[in-house]
Amino acid sequence: MNKTALHAPHQHINVQNEKERFLIELFDTLWGRYQGRMEYVRMYEKLLEQHKAAFVNDHIAFRTMAWEKPMLGIFMISRIFEALGYSMANCYEFPDKHFSSIHFQHPNPQFPKLFITQLKTWELSAHARATIQKSMATHRPALADDVMAQLSGLENVSAADRARLLETMVRYFAELPWELPEKNAVLTLDKESQFAAWVLVNGYDVNHFTASVNSHGVATLDDVEKVQAAMMGAKIPMKKEIEGERGSKFRQTSTEAVVVPVKVKDSGKIVEIPWTYAYFEIADRPLVKNPATGKMERFEGFLGAQATHLFDMTKLKK
Repeated sequence: MNKTALHAPHQHINVQNEKERFLIELFDTLWGRYQGRMEYVRMYEKLLEQHKAAFVNDHIAFRTMAWEKPMLGIFMISRIFEALGYSMANCYEFPDKHFSSIHFQHPNPQFPKLFITQLKTWELSAHARATIQKSMATHRPALADDVMAQLSGLENVSAADRARLLETMVRYFAELPWELPEKNAVLTLDKESQFAAWVLVNGYDVNHFTASVNSHGVATLDDVEKVQAAMMGAKIPMKKEIEGERGSKFRQTSTEAVVVPVKVKDSGKIVEIPWTYAYFEIADRPLVKNPATGKMERFEGFLGAQATHLFDMTKLKK
């Protein structure tokens, strides 16, 4: 792997077919958008350059809301990636936060895992549901079956159609899927569910990418403590606690979320307000002994109790 290719974290993947090539283009395009809005990521990249370290993306996280009319939820995101070769690996419940999540893996282990979370809106108050309904009623049409068929059969898609398909997929994640919400609606909803307010202003945009500590390739950044200390030394604002004890199979931390201007409606006008956009996660998957086989392996799943605290990184500081 070229350790200086930090701006395209999926280029090291050895592709086997057109679907995998398309996935890399989609992921790297989404990464470019994310990186451009994430100062902390650019600071992390400079840190890696100083240490001559590599960057491999462990997983990508998305957020959505479960809804009845129109029918919305995890599948609005997962169906795209399932058509491109991903499949469900495990499910997770967060009853205290009214979330459920599914993590998806690709048969090519070099591809990042996906972690998609939905808010169970039926568990919110009637007022919150009414607020959400106003936006969901304006949701754009779901991706047509012929678009999904093109994704599934990329080997038979022309170069021109393939380029248009990539543009469609990028817009799907980058553009708000409903009309701009009202400012007061966002502020009120945030009091009950910061997750719901986040989705209302960010749509299906990437919530975070994740650095794999185990792929840094240098002793100075080979565990999560070292990475956290180096990032804090570089003046990157970080989550204070590391999720997971030393010696455990999965450990995580993250930067704080950046705040960006988002468009909302206010008394008939379009205005901008500051809101959390995304954070950058750090994942450490040390080799641990599999008691069944006796072999040293990496845990490739997620631990729900640890993820609980990371969801809170997008709370807007008052």
